[in-house]
Amino acid sequence: MPLAALPRFTPNLSFLSWICAVLLALALAVSAAPARADDPAALRALVEGQIAAMRAGDASAAYGYAAPAIRQMFPSPDRFMQMVKRGYAPVVAPRSVTFGRFRETSRGPVQEVFLTDSGGTDWLALYTFEQQADGSWKIAGCVLTRSPGASA
Repeated sequence: MPLAALPRFTPNLSFLSWICAVLLALALAVSAAPARADDPAALRALVEGQIAAMRAGDASAAYGYAAPAIRQMFPSPDRFMQMVKRGYAPVVAPRSVTFGRFRETSRGPVQEVFLTDSGGTDWLALYTFEQQADGSWKIAGCVLTRSPGASA
């Protein structure tokens, strides 16, 4: 059959626009849903791995646990470790580490970590995580505060 004899298909632009809008809405709905961790032990292992790397002085390995947004703010392992040493010194070489509650929040999973620094001060670190496109998880942040009743 010659090509001229085939019926010509002309897409309906309003229909295509509607399909695109529906697909976009679905994508936004999926991305807006908070990430949920199926395996809290795997997220705990991330924190353990990063702390172990920091204790060993392995900046590249510690940096490897950081989520892309963190890596974008601190574009090299050395800059990342400088920031950690200045603002999060208790996580670099803690005397002790104890894991507390794991919970799901509206912003994703959070792991409590109780630390005692080399000077004996107690700290609470709240680690947050971000799921990556490949399904893996990275550490997205850490909020560090002195534990209630901690020594000065």
